[in-house]
Amino acid sequence: MAKTTKSDNPAKTTGDPTVNSAGPFDVIVIGAGPGGYVCAIRCAQLGMKVACVEREAQLGGTCLRVGCIPSKALLTASEHYHQATSELAAFGVTCGKVSLDLKTMMAHKDKVVSDNTAGVSFLFKKNKVTHLAGTGKITAPGTVDVNGKAYKAKHIVIATGSDSADVAGVKVDEKTIVSSTGALALTKVPKTMAVIGGGYIGLEMASIWSRLGAVVTVIEFAERILPGLDKELATTAARAFKKQKIAFKVGHKVTKAKRGTVTIEPVAGGKALELAAEVILVAVGRRPHTAGLGLETVGVKTDSHGFIVTDARFASTVEGIYAIGDVTTGPMLAHKAEEEGVALAECLAGQVAEVDHDIIPAVVYTEPEIAAVGQTEQALQEAGVAYKVGKFPFSANGRARASRQIDGFAKILADEKTDQILGVHIVGAHAGTMIAEAALAMAFAATAQDIALTCHAHPTLNEALKEAALAVAGHPLHI
Repeated sequence: MAKTTKSDNPAKTTGDPTVNSAGPFDVIVIGAGPGGYVCAIRCAQLGMKVACVEREAQLGGTCLRVGCIPSKALLTASEHYHQATSELAAFGVTCGKVSLDLKTMMAHKDKVVSDNTAGVSFLFKKNKVTHLAGTGKITAPGTVDVNGKAYKAKHIVIATGSDSADVAGVKVDEKTIVSSTGALALTKVPKTMAVIGGGYIGLEMASIWSRLGAVVTVIEFAERILPGLDKELATTAARAFKKQKIAFKVGHKVTKAKRGTVTIEPVAGGKALELAAEVILVAVGRRPHTAGLGLETVGVKTDSHGFIVTDARFASTVEGIYAIGDVTTGPMLAHKAEEEGVALAECLAGQVAEVDHDIIPAVVYTEPEIAAVGQTEQALQEAGVAYKVGKFPFSANGRARASRQIDGFAKILADEKTDQILGVHIVGAHAGTMIAEAALAMAFAATAQDIALTCHAHPTLNEALKEAALAVAGHPLHI
């Protein structure tokens, strides 16, 4: 979360509507994803003359074009389809014969994307941000080449995001062996699908195509899905996914993939197994996109994993060059990049700003949703931190029962002595929305008792969080 204080120079706190697109610029941002475009807009709002370089035809980066936004459009649409075919009858709603029109569903997804990317273009015009269409390359400190033309700037911000990571021996063709980009553009529902990777991207894609009729198997190298999240959270989610007929092969690695089949074998050793897969999705994470930026030429240092090395104020090892978002270490999340973009802009304007990377929520938009912020139980145990646990099941929440969404729980981890909240983990309906309350509480160093003493409207799902807070002290009201 960005924390700021006002600048000592009030002249830099308002935008100048008279700026034009001629250089030199105060700031050039390379990349118009969530981190880049937000950084550019905030810099402009603070009175700086700003340009943003983007090589793709649409603004918005991976998130808006081929990631967060289109995947959520298809997740929502596929959930509606599943409800119509399998769930609405229990509410007394009879739909008759339900059919899938995938072409219309994809058109809905495409319109959502175009509306969002057009929105970024509008915001650039509104805030007088110059859009430089093309591929940006840093040729010297203070100089960015865009399609052969040099532009000068006092500050350069690298916000080029990330690319899908590869699996050895698996060649993506975006037809039968696809990345998440290809999985969002299939023209028919495959009969069988193998998803390589049990993280949030793989699980969301598995959910979409399973709901639409594909037989899906998720292959995960680790011994459980969602290895970075709280173990209890992941275990509960896995049970829910299995009820949805998604199969799992955890503790397995892919040794070969070709059109129609994927070969896997246990990580610990054992017999290889061949799975039928009309479509194979590679979803094993992402890697920073820094190729072609000229980092070596100007001396910007990267670590062993290719991330740009930065300090607490996002400065690289070269003066005047900064980096935010997926090209730096930390969770590869759009909202993390946005927070960093805002904080950096305010630092460049002479303000004091920082991002608390320990309070960045993570959400998996499956059904049920999965959300977390702060420390897991496993991390606290490894660090030797004494903590208390408060947990409350959705099955005891009135609103969840009314909605027939009783899978899951809310869990709060608090310091044993101070009661300060150390982590919150939710699996259940609308967990992604509920986690915001927890993040806000942690940003203000709240205790579990602070949430417990806060009046929550009834009946709401958020009451599960209040009850979990009461459970930390040993006296939940409804279990």
